[in-house]
Amino acid sequence: MATKHDGSARIAENKKAAFNYFFEERFEAGMVLEGWEVKALREGKVQLTDGYVVIRDGELFLIGCLINPLRTASTHVNPEAARTRKLLMKKDQIRRLIGKVEQKGYTLVPVNLHWKGGRVKCEVALAKGKAEHDKRDTIREREGKREVERAMKSRHR
Repeated sequence: MATKHDGSARIAENKKAAFNYFFEERFEAGMVLEGWEVKALREGKVQLTDGYVVIRDGELFLIGCLINPLRTASTHVNPEAARTRKLLMKKDQIRRLIGKVEQKGYTLVPVNLHWKGGRVKCEVALAKGKAEHDKRDTIREREGKREVERAMKSRHR
């Protein structure tokens, strides 16, 4: 049962990253996947929260992203849920990212996985870590918005 995907259907999102980091820039990267991984992604069997991106020998790799194999995975394939996956970007973009990551405090974080033209893309953000007081401010803002929503909802009743 194949499902048709529109141009930007979300597969998974890393909400924890938005809480822990300030995003400076976002980039879209392709992913090198095996067949069973694509099938598992179609079923939504993925977890991005502990994932991060490293640069080795001028190439990007996604580490810590769990893609859980389906029970119907082939018998001759040995699926590994937490394997390191290569990300595909243009060479000049990678060089620019290497320069930024070598600066203090910058890291590369996977933000989401989505479909684009039948292929899986990973949105990677150049991010700077938040301090504890910034996280508290984020929580305070979220709770304030929730209060406003509740007030508006009760007002319209």
